[in-house]
Amino acid sequence: MEDWVTIQTLKKHNNSLSNREIGRLLGLSHNTVKRAIENESPPEYERTKKISASLLPFEEVIFKMLNVNKFKGSRILEEIVSKGYSGSKSTFYYYYQRIKQKPQKHYKPYETSPGEQSQFDWSPYTVTIDGKLAKVIIFSYINGFSRYEVLEASVTENQGSVFEALEKGIIESRGVPSRIQTDNAKVFVKNPSKNNFQWNERYLHFCGHYGFEPSRSLPVHPWSKGKVEKPFQYVENHFIAGSSFESFEDFLSKLKKFQKKVNARVHSSTKTAPIDLISREEDSFTDLPNTRYVGIKEEIRKVSLDCLISFNGNRYSVPWHFAGKQVWIRISKGYFLEVYSQSNKLVASHQLLLEKGKVVIENAHYRGNNQRGGNFERLKQKFLESFPSEEEFVEKLKAQKRINANHQLSKIIELIELYRKEDFYEAINKALVYNVFHSSFIAGYLEKNFKQTFKVSAIKIGCNYKKENIKRELKEYQLF
Repeated sequence: MEDWVTIQTLKKHNNSLSNREIGRLLGLSHNTVKRAIENESPPEYERTKKISASLLPFEEVIFKMLNVNKFKGSRILEEIVSKGYSGSKSTFYYYYQRIKQKPQKHYKPYETSPGEQSQFDWSPYTVTIDGKLAKVIIFSYINGFSRYEVLEASVTENQGSVFEALEKGIIESRGVPSRIQTDNAKVFVKNPSKNNFQWNERYLHFCGHYGFEPSRSLPVHPWSKGKVEKPFQYVENHFIAGSSFESFEDFLSKLKKFQKKVNARVHSSTKTAPIDLISREEDSFTDLPNTRYVGIKEEIRKVSLDCLISFNGNRYSVPWHFAGKQVWIRISKGYFLEVYSQSNKLVASHQLLLEKGKVVIENAHYRGNNQRGGNFERLKQKFLESFPSEEEFVEKLKAQKRINANHQLSKIIELIELYRKEDFYEAINKALVYNVFHSSFIAGYLEKNFKQTFKVSAIKIGCNYKKENIKRELKEYQLF
């Protein structure tokens, strides 16, 4: 019955497979596959000939317990004895062995040498986080020789999350294998067909950065990466089932503890713990590149003078050293905002906010770590370079805007380049008079009351137009 279901599924989803190919995959003869395909309904039970008289009343019961309930022989014997079977054990087990189906041989295990191949895959799960059901994606990266496994998770399933998990697998394994086996997901394969096969261009860039050969499993051939498929059952049964988590951070922490447990247990195939074998495989890996892959960190932000960057309607702090400079931003696991320097070093990480209009401040990002006072002094010096006599204005602004004094002062400094000093002095004096030290007040006053004029040379236009070579002083353009 199971053979019939498997054959029908393979033929339905992949017409290109011949009967002989299916037979080789399942360890069945060509004629058996042919008969299964021609049968539109599953095979029915047929009574076995020459059965002992003592077992005849229990024949159908034994068949059901064996093939439906999946009971072992000892359990079946106990059940039929309780129902009145009076024959011997040997009679039962002789019959049991005759009707018991032999285990199917689906594929021949493929062992790889150290550093030859790693496999990568992922699976979605619904788990309980903070008392609510949430979808998480668990990624698995397994080194073929040692079976050393790296588990990562994300709340998103996009290309950035997939590449990040694959990258973490390579880094935690402390080396790059010769090739990595994946499936035909769009993040890896643009066109999976045999005749017009194409890799995803960005994935090829990723492969080139780390220096491994991409390798894929053919469609409907999951057994070709069985080393990474099978461990998901262990994750489901021993980590997901019956577990709940306080937060996503708690989930990540416990997943990593589970990873250590998996790598410390003796593997059924290698008869050795993966943690003991990975050292042998490391020697065959290619060295890691000096920097991480930057193709998935394409967004650039300029850090404001108050050490903040904007993302999705919110502002997040970065270390004061990067004020006024450009940084990379990257969404990690669909949950964290990571900030990288131009040299590709992680400098800040924040949990993403769902609401808008918020400012996330980490005090350690500011010198002095006291309401970001050290950074305010730097902004103050920059302001006083243009207006040395207006220290009173700065101090009153700091006293009134204790929470976001840096932000207000940096916005005011940005206005200095747009207006004449005379106009700016007048705006500062008005702010002191009204005791209002908000950047929008200064900007609004300047916009409505600036007195500067822009000189433009007059050009006479007549019927006979003559092109003139007009030259202006550079300082006139700088007024804008």
